[in-house]
This record gives sequence, structure tokens and C-alpha cells, in this order.
Amino acid sequence: MPENWSIQELLNAGWSEPDLAWEGVAERTAEAVSQRDYVRAKEEAGQALRIARADFESIDPRLGTSLANYGLCLSLSGDSQGVAPLFQKALEAWRRADPWIARMTAPRVARSSLFHMRMEALHRDTYRARWQLRWRELADDAIKRLESLEAAEATFGPPTDDILARWQRERPAMLNDTRKLMAAAYLLLAPPAPSA
Repeated sequence: MPENWSIQELLNAGWSEPDLAWEGVAERTAEAVSQRDYVRAKEEAGQALRIARADFESIDPRLGTSLANYGLCLSLSGDSQGVAPLFQKALEAWRRADPWIARMTAPRVARSSLFHMRMEALHRDTYRARWQLRWRELADDAIKRLESLEAAEATFGPPTDDILARWQRERPAMLNDTRKLMAAAYLLLAPPAPSA
């Protein structure tokens, strides 16, 4: 279901137009891949990469996802020449994302009782530390997936699960830092890392 946010709502949430634009283009990339329309997927992934390069820091995980998705879409559309450097740069961006993640703000979640709200307020550092662990897990999973791409040989198949459906099911309703990171992790088209 499409979302509509006003410019003021974006600004109030600490988001920018490029933040929202990137998410929309990354969603369309995943949609095109799920429909096996790899030419459109490559075009959408290229647009996401242009947004990420122009508007995001080099340590933003969305840049890493954009690089990897563009490489995967190139490969899926039959052009696997030169995708290895894209995967390497994607992995580097995700590996350097710790300072970006450290700056993230823990979301304030509406609770069912005044008691829960008070506990969250009293233990804000603990609450934030728990979110930091969750965010780190998302980043670690993305890094493992990218490492398996880097280790893979020549060709790549489409994702085996419905990435877009998972994202739409699990994305936060609010515009916050967690949503930016989740979008980078969940809309990454790299396959799951092989089990040890």
C-alpha cells in the first residue's frame, strides 16, 4: 500500500526527500525482480544508486545496498561484466556503517500503559543499547550476504524469497532511523548467506 508523507512530516521525522525517494525506488527494484522484469529492475536499481551516491554518506548502508542491487540486476539482465567491484564496494560500505548506526536514534514506541512509558524513560540507555544490538544484527546479516556474493562465481539467480512482501509486512509505520536501516537490509537482493 503506497504511503503519502508531506514534506513537513519528512522534516519532522528527520528524513529528506531523497530518503523517501530511495526507499520507493528500492521497492520498485525488488518488485521488478520478483516479476522477473530484469531490464526494469536494472533501471530502478541504477536510479537508487544515483540517489544514494548523490545524497547519502559513504558509510550509509543504503549506499551499500544500492551498489549490490545494481550489480545483481546487471547480472540478472545478462550483463555480469564488472559486477565484482560493485559487490566489493557494497561490502565496504556496509562494513564501514558502524558510525552511521551508532548515531541512530532509538524509536519511541507507544506502549499500552503509563508504566511501560515510564520504564522506557527511566531506562533510556538500556533501551537504546538493546536497539543497537538489533541494528548490529541487521548489519551483520547484510554483511554475510554480501560476503557470499563476493565469494560466488560469475552468475547469480533471482532471490528465492519474496523480498518485497517481507519488507511491506515488517517495515515500521513511522519514519525513523530504524526504518532506514531496515530498508537497506530487507531490500538487499543478495541471497541469504549459506549455513555453516
